[in-house]
Amino acid sequence: MITTGVRQELAEWPELPFDAWAPTMETLHMKLQIIGKIRLALTRRQPQWANVPLYLTARGLTTTPMWNGRSGFAIDVDLIDHEVIVALNDGRIERVALRARPVADFYQELIGRLRSLEIEPSITVLPSEVENPIPFPQDTVHAAYEPDWAHRFWRLLARIDLILNEYRGRFTGRVSPVSFWWGTFDLSVIRYSGRHVEPPSGAGIIRRVGGDAESVCVGFWPGNAAVPEPAFFAYGYPEPDGIQAAKINPAGAAWNSAIGEFILPYEAVRRSRDPRQAILDFAESTFQAGATRQGWDPALLIPY
Repeated sequence: MITTGVRQELAEWPELPFDAWAPTMETLHMKLQIIGKIRLALTRRQPQWANVPLYLTARGLTTTPMWNGRSGFAIDVDLIDHEVIVALNDGRIERVALRARPVADFYQELIGRLRSLEIEPSITVLPSEVENPIPFPQDTVHAAYEPDWAHRFWRLLARIDLILNEYRGRFTGRVSPVSFWWGTFDLSVIRYSGRHVEPPSGAGIIRRVGGDAESVCVGFWPGNAAVPEPAFFAYGYPEPDGIQAAKINPAGAAWNSAIGEFILPYEAVRRSRDPRQAILDFAESTFQAGATRQGWDPALLIPY
């Protein structure tokens, strides 16, 4: 555990040991899923679920503006003061604290505050894209919340967001914003070739909407059961033949056959001489590995 109370200055590339912060991560994940599902319920569907993710701000994450049928509003997650802020464009504001308490209690308070503002989104209460999901109103399992770990995670996301935006700006084709996906709990950016893909037969709704375009994705996650450490990841979709044998940079990056993606451990980046360049090298080399094997337009392979 790290010391709470007086906020400590963090290094540009702080340690984020998975085992130490996992309890906070799991609780924060569920709370962000609730907020994400509100965004999903109150926005019109866009290709590749572009209406779904959250985005980085100077203090945390935001839904960006939504419409509740009567007025516009946004939900911001402040990971400095550790509160959720519901702000309407008529000036009304409600706040819900992020603290150590069951997800069920947080859910009930947030929904109650929304109702006091005449906002009643119809959301599914079962978490998405996680194993053994517990409905939010019944989740008394996830209750840990260490503010310093949550703040440290956001500070790291904020630094990575700037570098992924730098990488995003080097591409002249269609490219997603740098997005925080509350289902899979990762920050990523996706480049598209412009070609349609037919999703696999029998695919669920997530794959049918999000898996209909040829792409190469790169991003960062803070660890999960399959890769229990913070890491950068990259993959081509559909998986190009022979991509497993591609030579990529920097040293320490490799194909992970268990999950079918390239992985670069965060610790290797943190200890490198130039972490920013290491991330850019990983992003560009994995893009080239995927896009060349998918036969993208050569003009799209040249960085801007």
